[in-house]
Amino acid sequence: MSAQHTLVVLARGGYAARGVLYLIIGIFALLAAQDSTRPKDSHKALEALLSQPFGYVLVGLVVAGLLAFAGWRVLQAIHDVDHHGTKFKGLVIRAGLLAGGLVNGALAFFAVGLLITGVRSSGRSAGGETKDLLAHLLSWDHSNLLIYFVALIPLGVGVAHIIKGWKASFEKYFEADEDVMRYIRPVSRFGLIARGVVFIEIALLLAIGGSRYKATDPPGMKEALDALQNLPAGALILMVMALGLIAFSAYSFSEAAWRKINMDVPGVSGS
Repeated sequence: MSAQHTLVVLARGGYAARGVLYLIIGIFALLAAQDSTRPKDSHKALEALLSQPFGYVLVGLVVAGLLAFAGWRVLQAIHDVDHHGTKFKGLVIRAGLLAGGLVNGALAFFAVGLLITGVRSSGRSAGGETKDLLAHLLSWDHSNLLIYFVALIPLGVGVAHIIKGWKASFEKYFEADEDVMRYIRPVSRFGLIARGVVFIEIALLLAIGGSRYKATDPPGMKEALDALQNLPAGALILMVMALGLIAFSAYSFSEAAWRKINMDVPGVSGS
């Protein structure tokens, strides 16, 4: 197997791993629409996997997939394998891809912490150091200004997802005929828009909270979904968003199967 083919397999495995996580998060959110005490974040999704029969094997596979996906995102950003270019729009997209790679890499290390320590003790070993590091970084004076700057990242990602879903611009990266795309298209559009709404809400929580998140965990998907649930008709809204996240999971699985994986990377030879 050539190096390029190996990278393609790893990239597809990464998309599949993302699909698994969002499927579980979507199911959690769907259940939480009826019971607000249920968890709704990616960390709990990994813990739920670990608690299943053969859980360590399942989480191990997800770790491998997340690391592969993180590496693929870094390749997309640095080597511009999708040809976004070096103009402002292209650089913004590539910066978002790089940030996504770092986030997925961090999530993979959290999962490794689960594998090493188990679910019960993972809170301190995997999450505690993250909290301590964040508290240190945000402990300087006027660090709330940094929060507002950081809020621009999920805001940009959210807007980009909504535009991508609305325009269905993701289609140019798919190698599937129209008989397949007629099913992929509406589900993917719904999933991308739903994920975009969640990211925009995370940005709003950061901006509105300001110094509230100065030395604690910044808001994530759990806080965004909790906020939706607290709105009037929140259970219904959360149910719709949960279905959207499940749709995004289906989009991720579709990318694993049909996405064009360009591997024109310097130093990586074909067969």
